[in-house]
Amino acid sequence: MKKERFQSLKERLGKRLTDYSEKSLSSGAKEVLIKAVAQALPTYIMSVFRIPEGICDDSTNLVRNFWWGSENGRRKVAWVAWEQTIQKKCCGGLGFKDMSLFNQALLARQAWRLIQFPDSLCARLLKAKYYPRGSLIDTTFRSNASVTWQAVLHGLDLLKKELFGALVAVLKFVSGATLGSPETTHRK
Repeated sequence: MKKERFQSLKERLGKRLTDYSEKSLSSGAKEVLIKAVAQALPTYIMSVFRIPEGICDDSTNLVRNFWWGSENGRRKVAWVAWEQTIQKKCCGGLGFKDMSLFNQALLARQAWRLIQFPDSLCARLLKAKYYPRGSLIDTTFRSNASVTWQAVLHGLDLLKKELFGALVAVLKFVSGATLGSPETTHRK
């Protein structure tokens, strides 16, 4: 979709964060505000549409600027790389979301629902239109598909990559390449 269609999302996010940036908030309050408002605000739209990378980057920049703060219109020093702050808390980060990965994960959830519930009305409609003779995983898709369907395909790419990786690990385990292989059982 065009970047202009998501400008209102960026503007709402910017307005919410600037309303609070004038108040002096503790880092704990900023963290809660980012997670409860800034990263929750676009969740519904992200679960239906593929958000352009530019909008995801702009949203991340708004959150980043809010987190680190500014004085006299200039950003303060970022003491930790943003890639570290988006790590899980158990891995030393703050648990902030990478907006583009979060978008793809939400779309993968939609694709997973189509696989898990093939008899749902939505799945039957999409199957009749986009893959009438095959399954969702095996089908090649037309380039003139709707915007929503292209978004589901973006999520399906992630799902295929993760399913393939898990399948390879299971097959290695079952075939004995990991446990019970000659390399591991006949060591002296």
